Amino acid sequence: MTDARPAEGSQKAVYVDGARKGPLKPLRRLLPFVLRYPWRLGLTLAFLLIAALTSLAIPALAGRIIDEGFVAQNLSMIASYGWVVIAIAAVMALASGARFYFISIIGERVLTDLRRAVFDHLLTLDATFFDTHRVGELTSRLNGDVATIRHAIGSSLSMTLRGMVTILGALVLMFLTSPYLTLAVVLVVPALVIPVIWLGRKLRHMSRRTQDALADISAMATEALSSTKTIKSFTQEPYQSADFGRRSEISFKAEVDRLFARSGLIGAIIFMVAVALVAMIWWGAKSVFDGVVTAGELTQFMIYALMATNAFASISEVMGTLQTVAGATERLIEILDTETALPAASPATPLPVPPLGTVAFEGVGFSYATRDDGPILENLSFAVGRGETVALVGASGAGKTTVFALAQRFYDVGSGRIVVDGVDVRQADQQALRQRFAYVEQEPTIFHGTVADNIRFGKPDATLAEIEAAARAALVHDFVAELPLAYDSMVGERGVMLSGGQKQRIAIARALLKDAPILLLDEATSALDAESERLV
Repeated sequence: MTDARPAEGSQKAVYVDGARKGPLKPLRRLLPFVLRYPWRLGLTLAFLLIAALTSLAIPALAGRIIDEGFVAQNLSMIASYGWVVIAIAAVMALASGARFYFISIIGERVLTDLRRAVFDHLLTLDATFFDTHRVGELTSRLNGDVATIRHAIGSSLSMTLRGMVTILGALVLMFLTSPYLTLAVVLVVPALVIPVIWLGRKLRHMSRRTQDALADISAMATEALSSTKTIKSFTQEPYQSADFGRRSEISFKAEVDRLFARSGLIGAIIFMVAVALVAMIWWGAKSVFDGVVTAGELTQFMIYALMATNAFASISEVMGTLQTVAGATERLIEILDTETALPAASPATPLPVPPLGTVAFEGVGFSYATRDDGPILENLSFAVGRGETVALVGASGAGKTTVFALAQRFYDVGSGRIVVDGVDVRQADQQALRQRFAYVEQEPTIFHGTVADNIRFGKPDATLAEIEAAARAALVHDFVAELPLAYDSMVGERGVMLSGGQKQRIAIARALLKDAPILLLDEATSALDAESERLV
């Protein structure tokens, strides 16, 4: 039984974009994942503060060394302050190492949790979503985008927090050292911040385009590499190579544009910081000459200013990375915010126990929204009682596979209703409903693993004896017994080591092992020879 694969169902997935108001707003969605580990986060912040505060103590000591040591020519005072600096540096080094360790652990933990959350949510989405999205593109989001986000939770977050504490602390101590010079520094801050914000917004949009281009490459490569025999049979290698090259060039150009914008951002920051430092040196020297500050105070002030400007430059560079991360996060948010087109009934109507094993279609109509060839099913009605065998007969594309999909509520009907064991499928719990069915597809799905693993998929806790019994019933046991490792033999990705008939028999064994009250066979023996088909 065959059916043209739908491009899109009569339902439409709902996308919620919560990341349009600010360049880094998508990163806020990562906070719940970070806040799951409060004690690690607390330790990270504690060590961060210790490292930042100890580093801020060094310039003050440097100023005292100059005024009380060099100017006063007091060598013992220089030695005393030197030991204090060494002790402070030791504390700062330990705190910095601990901060890096804990923030890295949080980053890896969040990475794992986020990937799991996206995967789990994908499993809840309806068939319509997967009809309209390429597997390779989703895989790119699940792996590539999640890995990109590691930078936001790891080194980038650490550098940003450290930089913010350093800037705040340095400005306070600069003001205590010389309010006059601090005011001059504050006046140039807007000239540094405004270009960063403007270029940062552009960089985020460029980063999103780069991620989309990479996902397109991943989707195309996944499709091509899973169809190598077809490509070779039709001698389409040159076309596939050219297509892959074209997509790669698009990705390259998008990345070049992003790098150009980020380079401009970094260059602008370096230039403006240099101009600001020159201005501070001039005003500082004038203040010393006028007797407003001492040489030690100027040195102390300049070190604080250098710390603040370096921290600002680091944050500005990190902002470029965070824009890339924001683009990747935005793509994942689109998945997490996608609502299934098949909402669960609340409360769900329980299915009868024991199962009745009945199915009824009552005036069912169904069409795919993006297809213009009219409805697939119109006013379809039939009933199947317990123990009955019913065959659906029709031309290719007539909707036979669609009937099986609707019975399991992979899609919702456009009109009428479907009743399983006396309950409308839209009112039943989806997991409980699908447990009533054992489904063998026309093109069976074989997972990478062993023969036993694939059969056991129908009943995860099945014993080897139960697996063998199902295998014998589906005529699998004889050919499996000839394999080197029997049921422990690997079948390869998508069952590449098996013939078409062997795949179908394993799929049938899987369905028989599940022992569901309703068995759906979608041309499940099309790849078998006549004798095997008769025996099955």
